[in-house]
Amino acid sequence: MSPLIQEFIMTRPIQHLVVGMTGGIAAYKTAELVRLLVKQGIQVDVVMTSAATRFITPLTMQALSGRPVYTDLWDERIANGMPHIELSRQADAILVAPASADFMAKLVHGAADDLLSTLCLARDCPLIVAPAMNRQMWEHPATQRNVAQLQQDGVRLIGPDSGEQACGETGLGRMLEPQSIVDALQVTCPSNLLAGKRILVTAGPTIEAIDPVRGITNFSSGKMGYAIAQAAIEMGADVTLISGPTALTAPRHCTTIQVTSAQQMHDAVMAEVRGQDVFIAVAAVADYRPREVQSQKIKKHADTLQLELVRNPDILAAVSNLPDRPFCVGFAAESDQLLEHARKKRLQKNVPLLAANLVSEAMGGDDSRIVLIDDHGEHPLPSGSKTLLAHMLLQHMAGMLPPSTTSDASIPE
Repeated sequence: MSPLIQEFIMTRPIQHLVVGMTGGIAAYKTAELVRLLVKQGIQVDVVMTSAATRFITPLTMQALSGRPVYTDLWDERIANGMPHIELSRQADAILVAPASADFMAKLVHGAADDLLSTLCLARDCPLIVAPAMNRQMWEHPATQRNVAQLQQDGVRLIGPDSGEQACGETGLGRMLEPQSIVDALQVTCPSNLLAGKRILVTAGPTIEAIDPVRGITNFSSGKMGYAIAQAAIEMGADVTLISGPTALTAPRHCTTIQVTSAQQMHDAVMAEVRGQDVFIAVAAVADYRPREVQSQKIKKHADTLQLELVRNPDILAAVSNLPDRPFCVGFAAESDQLLEHARKKRLQKNVPLLAANLVSEAMGGDDSRIVLIDDHGEHPLPSGSKTLLAHMLLQHMAGMLPPSTTSDASIPE
């Protein structure tokens, strides 16, 4: 796949999409996905494998797309008898969702034994795949080799997600939810926007131990920080992610450092920050920790328990005050007076860009709403998935980087 095709997928709005469906229980999600795409005014042509029709009928997909559904390599409805050629020529992209492990292997090896696989091989537009499979199939070395090869070939992967699967197991391999896929398709940033840049991201909560079984923490899920790390990788950055305890799977192709406490996160950041171009402090770091950690479990005796707390190190302030500091981005999660508190925090921390959100709208959820604050004022971002917001934040940030740290990629309007 040429670099032009790779950039095209990230810069050109999708108006006409071919949605390919392979066999998998996640096909039910594709029905909702097609409905959402059509609702946005996107023309959708659906191509189904024989296995896909075992899970959902072509009639259902035709009703949702409002257009004929294609299943046969020899479909005579295409005037020249070549649906594998014609279906991609007018499309902005092909999205395969769900993409099974078997189909991804076929893509890697150029196999073409049905309409969808032949169409992908003969395509004249970018290819996007949304994997969906059992966690062990996803984690299998053969699948991971295929994932790496597809990415090297310029194929864009959306997902997979982690969670409960139809087989009853839990782990990575679920197809992303339809709205998340739609949001990902809306991302219009150049794939090389941050090429060659080194970015350090903190994510998740910290846990401050009280005794061997108890700790002080917060409700942060880490999803925003992980979304930013993933988005930065997709934009070509070299990413290091320092994460507190979360249930999330770390993004591929980044260095991940797991920590527990605020002090550990501080020490890890200070050890990694040298040579970084950007530091993005997304983690919800505990402001205080117990002065003493009990070596044995505290037993219930009195009706009240007193803990003496001491301040934790301020990681963002420590980095922003370095003599050779990177470009710093802070986060402010507030319960009230959002803009007032956020403006004050940006000045106190001495950072050029700060993202502010309300804890009631952000903490623990998949969606959020963010206001970016910089020297030029406040820039509210539309409510959306954290994946979409991560890309929008990084696009805004890229426009603020000094010339010495800005890539040659153009920033879209």
